[in-house]
Formats: sequence, C-alpha cells, structure tokens
Amino acid sequence: MMKIAILGSTGSIGLTALNIVRQNKHNFKITLLSTNSNINKIFNQAKEFNVKNIIISGKKINLSWKKRFRKNKINIFYNFENFKKVFKKKIDYTLNSISGIDGLEPTINIIKFTKKIAIANKESIICGWNLINKELIKNKTKFIPVDSEHFSIFKLINNEDSQLIKKIIITASGGPFLNKKNNLKKIKVKDALNHPNWRMGKKISIDSSTLMNKVFEVVEAKKIFNINLNKIDILINPNSYLHAIIIFKNGTIKMLAHETNMDIPIFNSIYDTSQKNLYKTKDLNIDKINNLFLSKPNTSKFKTLKLLKLIPHRDSLFETAFITINDELVNMFLSRKIDFRKLLFYLIKIINFKLFKKYCNIKPKSIKQIYEVRDLTKKFVNDYIKTK
Repeated sequence: MMKIAILGSTGSIGLTALNIVRQNKHNFKITLLSTNSNINKIFNQAKEFNVKNIIISGKKINLSWKKRFRKNKINIFYNFENFKKVFKKKIDYTLNSISGIDGLEPTINIIKFTKKIAIANKESIICGWNLINKELIKNKTKFIPVDSEHFSIFKLINNEDSQLIKKIIITASGGPFLNKKNNLKKIKVKDALNHPNWRMGKKISIDSSTLMNKVFEVVEAKKIFNINLNKIDILINPNSYLHAIIIFKNGTIKMLAHETNMDIPIFNSIYDTSQKNLYKTKDLNIDKINNLFLSKPNTSKFKTLKLLKLIPHRDSLFETAFITINDELVNMFLSRKIDFRKLLFYLIKIINFKLFKKYCNIKPKSIKQIYEVRDLTKKFVNDYIKTK
C-alpha cells in the first residue's frame, strides 16, 4: 500500500486527490490529513479513509468535537511542527494543497518525511523556492509540480537537456473578461468569479480575471525549471485545452494538452508511469484542437502582465511582498471594500513603491524572514488603503 499525506484536504485540490484515492482505496493508506478550519469535513474524511492523524491549523476545537475525534481514535494536532509525532519513517507521497504563503512552512517541514512531494501551492514556490529546493536535495525527495501548466512543462522536458530549451510557453484562458469591454467600475465580484473553463477557489478565480495568476505562474516556472524570465512567454488559449509549449533549439516543438480537469496532473503525480493504474481518459477532443485560437495577450487590457518586468533575476524577498500586495487587495475586493478598478490601480501603484524595491537584493534565508516581510507588507497595504 502507498502511504500518503494530504495537506489541505478540505480544499478543491485536496478533494480531487481524495476522489482519486477513493477509486482505488485498497492501494492507499492515508497517514495524515490537514485543514485550516473545516472541522466537520475533515472529520468525515478521516472516518471514510480511516485516517488516524489530522492537523487543524486554524483554530482549536471545542470539547464536543474532541470527544468525537477521541471516540474514533483520531489524533488531533494544531500545528505542523508535529510531523515527527506522525511519521516514524518516510511515507511514499505528500500533496501540499494549502493555499497562500502559510503553506511554505509545512512544505519545508514535511519534505524530510516523504519520498515524493507534489506541490499545488504557488505562493510557497515563488517566495521560498531556494529554501524548498535545498531541503529536496538534502533529503533526496522527488518533487512534482501540480499546477496544470507546470505539470505539463515538467512532462514535456522530462529526459531533455535543459540547455536545449529555447522558449517555454504557458497558456492562459484569458478569464471572464477576455472578449468583454466592461466598465471596470461596474465589474462585480460575481462577474470576476465566473471563470469560463475552470471551477476554482475565489482567490485564484480573481487572479485569473486580472491575469495575475499567469504572472505568478511565469515566476513559478522560472524558479522550478531554473530558466530566465525572457525565455518564458504567455499565449491566450480560450478553451484551456493546451497547457504548455516547449520550443527546443534543435528545431522541435512539444505541446501538452488535456481536459480542464485537475484530476489529470494530480493522478500523474501520485502514480508513476511504471504503475499499471490508468486514468479513464476521454478521446482526443478534435473540436478543441482545431479551435485553439492562440494569440498574444493584450497588455493594454491586462496591464498586470507588465509587472513581470519588476521580478529580479535571482531569488529575493521582493516576491513575498509582490504576492502579499496582491493577496491583500484581492481580499479587499472579495469583501467589497474596493472595486475592480481600484484593485488593478492599487496593485500596480503599490508594487512600484520604492519601499519594496529594497527587497529585490535580499535573498530569503529563512521562513521567519519571509513571514516577517509578508506581515510588514500586509500591514502597509491595509494602512495605505485606509487613508484613501
């Protein structure tokens, strides 16, 4: 049996992973699940999959819940420093689908306890890749990216000489406003959440509507695959069938397509190609292949793409400030404190402040340092917006 752990098991990625496990329960032993605060859901997951260890990182549970967990012989922990109490030796696979920069610490802490880690947390990779990679090398842990674009790149360059890569292209659907001439002031939260192809969490759906998710994915690809930003491009593919293109210096071009379904990258991160478990795939969608409608994104419409020019060539603390500014403004938009126009206006304005430029030359040396920059940036953004 494959021993696995799922961090963030109550979110959309975690639920997808559990559904894959559900189809072949006899193949798996889940040793750990975690959630931030969804106690009812993780309790039901633990019962269904006979999981004996869970982490609830967001809040303490009341006495009635403690009794229910105790009755079912489920151990409860409240932070990610308890991995050593759960794992006596390395497990086979871990999926980290915790959202936000908060996912960095558990990512780094669990690497030593797993043979393979699949990461669906772009914030961790963008802010702390040098720290993550150091642990991966030290503990000889295999890493697989789970974002559909980075999973696709990972598959396309497998066994290829990275020196032969001329260009990496990731695709973007263009989000809900690709072909609309909306008055930015009139865009409502429900409009920005209405992604045409993917059903995602609220935060990433808003990032998709502004194309900030593609800005982050370019930075993520730069770090994972150790390639210069000027070798990574974005193309619009409205039907989201094509996920990545690699152009090689030997004249060959590789492309990877799959349905808009996160089951596929997660399934492939769990099962090695040598294993006989097969995904129940659909036939080739000829209509989608014949109607890819690839085009370059309009930077006048999606001004966030110009922010890529601010990203330093080397790992730095600027990326933490960069992500935090966006996170805070998106949260304000979702809670209707600012409108969509102001979200874009303040995003571009604040990121360009000299205050944050100083971080461009400082390499992250610890999780604590990254979290300090996050907290300082968060306070600055909130204080600044209050004055407007």
